[in-house]
This record gives sequence, structure tokens and C-alpha cells, in this order.
Amino acid sequence: MAKKNDTSMFFTDREDLESYSLSNQYSEHLEFFLVKDKFTVTPNDIYYALSMSVRDRLIRKWLRTQHSHMQKDAKRVYYLSLEFLMGRLLGDALINMDYYEECRKILLNDGYHLEDIKEEEHDMGLGNGGLGRLASCFLDSMATLDLPAYGYGIRYEYGIFKQEIENGHQVEQPDHWLASGNPWEIQRRELQYRVKFNGRLEVVNEGKGKLKFLWVDTDDVLATAYDVPIPGYKTDTVNNLRLWSAKATQEFSFKDFNAGNYVAAVERKNQSENISKVLYPNDTYIEGKFLRLKQQYFFVSASLQDIIRKYKINHDSYDDFAKKTAIQLNDTHPVIAIPELMRILIDEEELTWEAAWAITNQTFAYTNHTIVPEALEEWPVRILQELLPRHLQIIYEINQRFLDNLRAKYNPSDEIISKLSIIREGDEKRIRMAHLAIIGCHAVNGVAALHTEILKEHIFPHFHKIYPDKFFNVTNGITPRRWLRAANPSLSELITETIGEQWIKNLDHLRNLEKHTGDSSFRESWRTFKWTAKKELIKCIQAEHGISVDPDSIFDIQVKRFHEYKRQLLNVFHVIRLYQRLKDNPNLEVAPRTVIFSGKAAPAYLQAKLIIKLINNVAHVINHDPAVKDKLKVFFLKNYSVSLAEEIIPAADLSEQISTAGFEASGTGNMKFALNGALTIGTMDGANVEILEEVGADNIFIFGLLADEVLKLKQTGYDPRMYYETNAELRRVVDSIANNEFSRFEHGIFQLLIDGLLNVDYYCLFADFDSYMKTQEQVSDLYMNKDEWTKKSILNVARIGKFSSDRSIRDYAQLIWKVKPVRVKID
Repeated sequence: MAKKNDTSMFFTDREDLESYSLSNQYSEHLEFFLVKDKFTVTPNDIYYALSMSVRDRLIRKWLRTQHSHMQKDAKRVYYLSLEFLMGRLLGDALINMDYYEECRKILLNDGYHLEDIKEEEHDMGLGNGGLGRLASCFLDSMATLDLPAYGYGIRYEYGIFKQEIENGHQVEQPDHWLASGNPWEIQRRELQYRVKFNGRLEVVNEGKGKLKFLWVDTDDVLATAYDVPIPGYKTDTVNNLRLWSAKATQEFSFKDFNAGNYVAAVERKNQSENISKVLYPNDTYIEGKFLRLKQQYFFVSASLQDIIRKYKINHDSYDDFAKKTAIQLNDTHPVIAIPELMRILIDEEELTWEAAWAITNQTFAYTNHTIVPEALEEWPVRILQELLPRHLQIIYEINQRFLDNLRAKYNPSDEIISKLSIIREGDEKRIRMAHLAIIGCHAVNGVAALHTEILKEHIFPHFHKIYPDKFFNVTNGITPRRWLRAANPSLSELITETIGEQWIKNLDHLRNLEKHTGDSSFRESWRTFKWTAKKELIKCIQAEHGISVDPDSIFDIQVKRFHEYKRQLLNVFHVIRLYQRLKDNPNLEVAPRTVIFSGKAAPAYLQAKLIIKLINNVAHVINHDPAVKDKLKVFFLKNYSVSLAEEIIPAADLSEQISTAGFEASGTGNMKFALNGALTIGTMDGANVEILEEVGADNIFIFGLLADEVLKLKQTGYDPRMYYETNAELRRVVDSIANNEFSRFEHGIFQLLIDGLLNVDYYCLFADFDSYMKTQEQVSDLYMNKDEWTKKSILNVARIGKFSSDRSIRDYAQLIWKVKPVRVKID
């Protein structure tokens, strides 16, 4: 309890703590928390103690930030995402808090190097790809821009799986990222919320036509909060990522235990805690579907209870809830929040349907991240009926009111009604979560200009006609603090020496690099830093594969989640074609090329896993063929992660962004590569379109069909066999795979891929093959002109400022959230 004459809210505002050094905190954490001396300390202890010391400083600012937001009753943003691909946190924290040099000296004094100690941190891999990494970039930008913001997600015990490669095949291993603890998190023991599942509904008639619905006999789970502080760059604002861990309401059954049934005694506990056990359970089985929906509702319910608790600190009615609360739904995973908030407001807070709907609609906004059909979530009605019976009832009511209003206002046909209904009729009725999101939110946004137009014109055209003012575009962005300042310190140092450090917080300042493209000494320095980054990546390649690599070759890189629409297979086709040309003519004049793949395929996605196998088989043949050893190498780097991306991306010369036009919502890998000086080869898809507009057509390699051309091709009857039969080079590549040239001891292993291409080729690889091959020849020709390539590399960095996540967050704040910065100042 604070003393009466103590004017401060905080214990550490006392004068004796003001000058307490980071070095002292670090030493005390080693001795008193970790109980280590100089003879027993390990590098992991050093990492842990340093992280705890920095976290102490973060917490000081975190407490004051939260107090400031509460005191000013600021409107807050709550970002709900099932994924947060945070990576390692120490480097980011040191840069944002400006402690990097101080910590380097502290460790050096004890004989340790900061860069080595950073490697001790396990990636916080609570995500699968771009969705989770985008959410993490947004947290960084919201703090840097002083926005009052919270992230909410799940504290998965096991993150995205650890990928091993055995005989070329992807093998999934558990990623127990918490095995050595997590120094960044704070368990909030006092914050536990009860989350309900299953059960049944009772209806109570309260008279005057009013019915009250009771959700009873439920199976309950406790959600326990763990907080991770998120610092902004050189600001006193420290926001929060709150992650929920599932705990059983009862540890075990004494009755079963005493009866000798020891497995049954703890079975209920294990079932409850499975909810936060692993990211994305395999939902090809019915049990996986139930668990995945449980995960979504679990974190949504806990988060809404927490949001309402915070709101009630300053308010005793819901009149201002939407004025003080903005909730962003990151894709369809959290959309179950819409009926959950309705349930809370109607059943627990006793608001009318109309009042609850007005609040809900003005509170939520929805970001769509995909047009790929399987990613637009639909839940079988029978699963919702069993797991969340009251929510299904509310969804039906939302749908009925929407359709009644639609009929009264527009008198649409039954066909249009069927297309707009939240319920997909059929043998098995399903809930369309994207439809629920569009109806239930006040704003819907795409994540690139092309993507948003496709949503409005092709995916949700009828919704766009009904709600033209609901649809917005907010092009994705990346944080320059991690993806240039931290990931590529040598290049960022050169940039800072040349134009100053303002670019770190305002990426548009990179434009000042343009005037240096004509400076030969600057171009030479630029090439030197790229060469250095390539040498660092070569160490990683040699450690994994034991094969030497030429740093002067083109580092041609495609790293991303494996999916057929991302067309890693088209890249493999180019590799095989180049290999065949070099075999035909060993004296062929082409730039030496090192082709690097990395990424994970979903465990149940057999075609994607087969493409990984093909890459590894092709790499084995090429890398062991002395005829091409100086001209072509191919590598698959296993276990792609944020940390591995930070090694790969600075080394790239060529960025492969070759998805079928109209299928990639945005992409952020394209932005990261361009920010680090790679030239892009890509289709007019996602954010590639806007990158072209920014960097200029002369500084990017564009090929292939446009999105409307892909659509027209499919509508008029696409025949992939015609391309196969009329293009000799394509036929030779396909036949080499079909004839087991890359699978001599595994005959027929790739036939599934070949049959799919010849009979369907849904993602138009054959149609784009010729254009892609010709564009790759242009890449090779330009790379042999080092000066011209370097100029274009510099211009890519100089003109990429639009793609900062700071700009994205400003757009959200102004267009959708209507939230303003709250400056936090600590003397």
C-alpha cells in the first residue's frame, strides 16, 4: 500500500531506484534469480538475465502506458489474431529502447558477444506465415505511433512445427518453444476467465413477450492471461500482447484417482488444456475441426471478457462502448466474436437486440486476407450446434434479420439470397464466417489495392452493392525496425551514414538515397554489404548441406509458406530448364545462380509436401553433377522461421513473387526483399502491383497473365495439355519429372503432381511458363552488368517507403478505427 505522502502511483518512482543501472540489474538477475556464478553460468543464462533486465525497463514503461490510457479514458484498439509470428524479441527490444550499444558493452565486459547471445533465444513461432508476421509488425507500429492498442491471441505451448527433412520429405516435429521458459512474458495470476462449451439452452419467459436464454450444463475451461510487453521505437509507449493459456477448472478427479483409474483422473484436465497446446490442429479429422473451433472461441471469449472489464473501469453503461472500443478481426478466425459479444450484451447485460446489434456493428472491423476458397472459413452447423448452441441461435437470428431487411429493401431473387445468406444450404449446412463478418462489422478491408478490387468485384460483389461504404483498402506493410535495422545492420548503417536515421521511423526518407545512385563509391559500398550478407548466408548453407557456394552468383530466393498458388513448382520448372540448357551447352553464357527455397507445408497438404520433396530431389541431382557445379546450385533450407528469414532476406539478389495473378492477397515477403535491395521477379498479383508503381517498371521483372486474363482463360476453357504439346521446352521439363530423372529409386513418386498439371493446372503454371522463362533470361543478362543491377537495387530500397507498417497502421487509425495517439512521457 502506498504511503499517504507518496504522490506517485508507482513503486519505482522512488529516488533510490532512478539511477539503478542496466548492468546492475543484469548482474542481480544472474545471481539472485538464476542463481549462477561465473563458474556455472551458461550462454543461455546470459541471454535470460539480459532479457529479464530489459524486460524490467519495459515493464516500468508498460505500467505507465496502461495507466495513462486508463486515466485519459482513451479509445483503444484491440487486435484479435489467432497468429502472432513474433520471432525473437531481444534484438527488437534493444533497438526500440536504444539499449543495443549499452548491452553490447555489458556482455563484452564478461567475455560474451551480443550477436552470439541473441542466438540463444527460441523463436516465438505462434503463427504459420504472413498473417502472423503481419500482426507482429502491426504491434510494433501501433506502439511506435503511440496508439493505445492491445493484441490478443493464444499462448500455444507448441508453436508452428519444427520442420526436418528426411530423404527429401518434410517431417514435422514439435516446436516446444517454452521448454527453457520465456523471459518476456508475465503471468497475470489474477486474470482468469471462464469459457464455456457444449451444454444446452433453457428458455425463461419473463413476461411481456421477453424471453431469457440460459446456457447451462456447460463444459468450462479457464483462460489464464500471459502478457508480453511491446515497445515502440524511441518512445515511452509500451503496449501489450495478451496471450491466453487454457487451464482446467479442476486439476483431477479424486473419485477416479482413489478408484485406481489414474488415466481417467487427469483426462478432463488434459482435454481442457489441449485447446492451447498446438497451433492449427489437423482439421482433416472431425476431432481436429472441433478443436480448431474451440481454439477460436476460447481466445475470443476470454478477450471480450477482458475488454469489457477494462471498459467498465471508467463506464457504468454501454452507451460509449463503441466510441471507446475498436476491435479488429484479423481474418475469419476471430469472427465468432460477433455472436459472442451479442450473447454477452443480450444474455448477461440484458440489452435489447437492437441496442446490442448497434454496439456490435460499430465495434468490429474485419480484415480479409484471402480469396482462396478453402481459406474462407465455413463451419458445419452440426459442430456449432454441439459446441456453441447459443451462438448458432444468434447467428440464425442475425441471418434472418439481414435477409428480411434485404427482401424488404431490394426484393432480390432466390439465387441472390442464397449467395448472400450466412447459411450455405446443402447436404450439410455450413456457416460462412466471411459473410457473418461483412454483415456484423462496420468496415471490411482488403490488404492490397488489387485484392480489394477482387473482393468488391468477384468475391463479394453483392455485398459491395449493398454496403459500398463498408469496403476499404489498407495495403499491408512491414516494420523497418526488424526487417532492415535489425535484420541487416550493415546495410542500415550505410543508409544511416548517407541520409541520417530518420528513415527508421519514417520510411519515406529512403527517397533521399536516389541521388546517390550515380555515385560509384556508394554503389561499391552497396555491393560490398550485399556480398557480406551473402557470405553470412553461405555459412548457414554450408553448415546444413556441406556444399560450397559462389557469393558472386545470383542469390535467387523463394521463401514462404508452401501452397500451390504460390507456385514454388514453377520456380522448380525454371531450375530444371536451366539445368537442361547447361547440360546441352556447358559453355552457355548465363550468370551463375544459387537458387534457395525455404518454407513449411501444412502437415495435411500432400501436394505442397510433394513439391518440397521434388525440390530436394532436384537439388540432389544438380548439386552432385560436376558438369554444372560452377553455374547452378539449388538448396532447400529447413525449418523456415522469422530468425532464418532475417539471415536469408538480406542476402537475396532476386525475390521470387510468382503467385498466380489474382490469388495472393498482398504478400509481405515482397516488401521485405525489396527493402533489403533485392529485385523482384513476379506477376501482377497482390502488392506486386503497387511495388511496380512505386519502384518503376524498369526496376522490377514482371511476367505472366494478369488477374482478369487468368479469369477469362478459365471461363473460356483452359487446356493445359495444349501448352504441353506445343511447347517443346515445357514438355521436356515435365517429361523429365514424369520419367523419373529426379527420382531414379522412387519411380512414380511425382506422378500426382504431373497428372494434376496435365489435367487441370488450376494455378496456370503451363500458361505462364514461357513468359517466366524469358523473364528469367532478362534477369541473367542484367545481373552480368553489375553497375546497372546495383543502381536498380538502390532504387528498390529508395522507393519502398510506402510499404512501412507505420503507414498501414495510420490508414487503419484514420479510416477504420478513428483512434488517436496518446503520448506517454516518462521523465
